[in-house]
Amino acid sequence: MKNDKYIIKFLDSFYEDIEPIIDYIVIKLKNPDGAINLVTKIDLAITKRADFPLAFEAMESSRKRIKPYYRIYVGNYTVYYTVFKNIMEVRRILYKKRDIRSL
Repeated sequence: MKNDKYIIKFLDSFYEDIEPIIDYIVIKLKNPDGAINLVTKIDLAITKRADFPLAFEAMESSRKRIKPYYRIYVGNYTVYYTVFKNIMEVRRILYKKRDIRSL
């Protein structure tokens, strides 16, 4: 079976989400190594998922979507992405206890 890795595209919303997460870990928790470790784990999880991003169950949604959302769990955070053709579009990263329905 041929495996063409998907192109990973990060939306601005992902960067807008991750910046305060990193700031909180570095500034509030005074743990820059923890922030580096988290970013490394997130990067690795996304890169690994890009091999087969559609091999996982799509997220259920009350809204009708053209492209379903998929999730990657990394520690206390959830990465949300969609897939279109050969692009894995990483859209958000949120604290797992956050109410995503309000977003």
